[in-house]
Amino acid sequence: MWERWSEFRRRQRATLRESNRLPVVIDDDTTYEDPGWTEAAEEPATNGRGTTDGQAADGRATDGRATDGQGAVPGPTPTPGTGPAPTPHEAPPPAPRQAPTQALPQYGLAGQPLNRHSPFYVGFVGAFGVLIAYALYNAFLQLTQVFTLLLVALFLTLALNPLVEWLVRRGLRRALAVTVVFLGLAAVFVAVGFLVVPPVAEQGGALAQSAPDYLNSLLNNRVVKDLDSHYHVVQSFQHEFQKRVTDSNFMSQVFGGVLGAGRAVLTGFFAFFTVLILTLYFLASLPQIKHAAYAMVPASRRPRFISLSEEIMRRVGSYAIGQVAVAAVNAICSWIMMTIVGIPYAAVLAVAVGLLGLVPLVGASLGAAVVCTVAFFDEPKKAIIALVYYVVYQQIENYVVAPRIMQRTVSVPGAITIIAALVGGTLLGMLGALLAIPVAAGMLLIYEEVLLPRQRRA
Repeated sequence: MWERWSEFRRRQRATLRESNRLPVVIDDDTTYEDPGWTEAAEEPATNGRGTTDGQAADGRATDGRATDGQGAVPGPTPTPGTGPAPTPHEAPPPAPRQAPTQALPQYGLAGQPLNRHSPFYVGFVGAFGVLIAYALYNAFLQLTQVFTLLLVALFLTLALNPLVEWLVRRGLRRALAVTVVFLGLAAVFVAVGFLVVPPVAEQGGALAQSAPDYLNSLLNNRVVKDLDSHYHVVQSFQHEFQKRVTDSNFMSQVFGGVLGAGRAVLTGFFAFFTVLILTLYFLASLPQIKHAAYAMVPASRRPRFISLSEEIMRRVGSYAIGQVAVAAVNAICSWIMMTIVGIPYAAVLAVAVGLLGLVPLVGASLGAAVVCTVAFFDEPKKAIIALVYYVVYQQIENYVVAPRIMQRTVSVPGAITIIAALVGGTLLGMLGALLAIPVAAGMLLIYEEVLLPRQRRA
């Protein structure tokens, strides 16, 4: 055991000594190793006659032996035939190492670098790397909302880019095409606002005016009167209501909730406006952005990288446009059905059905549930009619409408669609569920075009 430990320590010390033998830079043209740079080399010894031991009086170099007075070095002279003649392949003897004659740098010689095998060095660098990683993690958490806005803007850019490219192919300049697309998008938002805001304001005012009548009807209800006669429900409710109104903590919580709701509305409006501005800039400069991104890829792999990237962006944009088209068809058909049947709030419910239709897998079912619930409170027979309609419409949408609209996009298997929607919804909520399917489509393309061919060649 002791012998193996001694051998390990000996190898470790040898490694440390070898790592410390590093060149010392004197200037830009001369480099010397540390062991050769000594004070003795700076002042070569002389022989008392003003010359060094390796230099003759007339300046000719010798090897340290005495001369014969004429600068020649005595020694055996080879005679012909008495020894092997030197061949032309023999290397000349190594020249003796000369001391450096350059002047020292202004601030002296550079010292030896830190030993990178030192435990202190390794521990310090490791701890510093951990601190940097922790700082980057905290910065990422602080910028989560910014990254979310950028992701939404990028998705909207890829969704609107096919329309811009179509207008560009028709002869419009890109800036003018982007302007036309944004004006159309603004017109859609204005139309939705005119459809939703007036009915909501009207019905909200009617509800506020009818609230006392609803309260009186509730108090005059026979069931409520029976409960009040046995358990004094109305009196208890009035007492609790007066207690809450006079409680300062409760009122502060109410006003705090109102202020929080107002802050949330302002934050949402700011985020919406920011996304629109980012989408506008991304659409206008998308060719330059793609060119800058492609330039970072090695030239040998750039053509294939460009083709795959363009196909992924095309599929993402086509999927977004197709999903919007399917949701719009669902909203229009729902509005027609609700108008014919007589379900109240037809325009508002149609917009809700269209927005929920953007959510993959469960969006259309959620919209149908909302419509049937409202119809049931109005009249149960209308709810049954709406339920039958949505069962039939779902079959038509799944087998006729969606395949025709989404035929140019990638076909994602059902299991991958469900998994992607669950993962996206868990990470980013509704936004993640919207972005999950196109991201899964891009990953599926990389799997088919990159991973599988590489495994076949392996």
